[in-house]
Amino acid sequence: MNKTLTVSVFLAALLLAASGGALAQASGIKRAVVTKADVAAPGHEAVVARVELEPGVVAGRHTHPGDEISYVLEGEGELLIEGEDPRRVKAGDAFVIPAGKVHDARNVGGTVMKLVGVYVVEKGKPLATPAK
Repeated sequence: MNKTLTVSVFLAALLLAASGGALAQASGIKRAVVTKADVAAPGHEAVVARVELEPGVVAGRHTHPGDEISYVLEGEGELLIEGEDPRRVKAGDAFVIPAGKVHDARNVGGTVMKLVGVYVVEKGKPLATPAK
């Protein structure tokens, strides 16, 4: 993963904190599922989401029941992946967070950070789970 992967902050925002595909909306974070579809891996689905974090917003430490692949459309953030150095990410950067890896993200810029997150996750499990 690239040092700039500190985008975990925005990924964390991408974490849809509710089960059944619903997204919890924390203050300063907007999440919208664009589409969901079955994938070749049995018992898994792809969830594509658009995420926006206001300046200074922190997503919160969490995990996903599958891999997260995200692309930063606008803005910049810091990705905090457990066991790794913080990484800065900006528009045009992408990152991958393996299933079950604790991570967080924070908008460190002066404008809204916008990302597209693709999650390949186990069906029937919450898209994101808060980390302890």
